[in-house]
Parts: sequence; C-alpha cells; structure tokens
Amino acid sequence: MRQSAGLLLYRKTGTELEFFLIHPGGPIFAKKDVGVWSVPKGELDENEEPLHAAIREFEEEVGTKINGDFIELRPIIQKGGKKVLCWAVEGDLDPATLHSNTFEMQWPPKSGKMQSFVEVDRGEWFTYDKAILAIKDRQIPLLDQLISLLA
Repeated sequence: MRQSAGLLLYRKTGTELEFFLIHPGGPIFAKKDVGVWSVPKGELDENEEPLHAAIREFEEEVGTKINGDFIELRPIIQKGGKKVLCWAVEGDLDPATLHSNTFEMQWPPKSGKMQSFVEVDRGEWFTYDKAILAIKDRQIPLLDQLISLLA
C-alpha cells in the first residue's frame, strides 16, 4: 500500500481553531477549489521515518521548517487507496511566504512538451466550517480528530 506523511498545522485565534491547508499547483487544479485542498503531505522515501517525511514534505511544499509538539493522528485512507499518516502541530505562518518546490509534467497532454509547475500554488488558514468545504473529503477526519484531542 502506498503511503504519504503529512502535517496538519493549526493555530488558535481567539476562540476559533484554524487549519493551514494547501492548494495543489499545476494546470489540472488551476480552476478547482472546493474539495481539492489538502494537508501538506507526500510520499515517504525508502526507509524514511514517517514523521521525518511529514516534516520534510511540509518544508518542500510550503517553504517553512516546522517544529513543535507533534500530535500523531489516526491514519486515513484516501479515495485512491493511499494511506495518509498525519501529525498535528501548533504553529503560525504567513501564507504569503509560501514557496513550493516544482514538478515536471507533459502539458498540454500528448503535446510532447514538458513544463515545470509548482507543487503547491497557495496556502490558506481555514476555520473548521470553511475547511470541511475546501479539503478533500477523506481528510476531514484529520480535522475532527484534532478537535477531539484538543477538547
């Protein structure tokens, strides 16, 4: 089974909890918004510790190194069957500072032309009500788990 590891960054603003989510870059998601946002995550390298992979992926996709008290959440299975291991960590960052790594893909399809795109084109803070609309539906349990653990 393929596995990804990610970090759910959260902050408390007044009485509200906010979650930092990312929007996938590239032409496929350019005009999509609802249900495509995600926790920053990615596949593990061979023999890599999952938490180390989550921290590395966050830094690659967001451009910020994160540390703190990591709270392990129960894994989820995405629609494609990939298992996502996730840790929550409290922190804050300015979405305007996001700087993502890039990937290459053939675009337009079947054109033979390779183009480079950012893996993540933006990040944003969401309250729970807005996050559950934006995030991939299979990742909603990560938000719910964190809320339960912090209650």
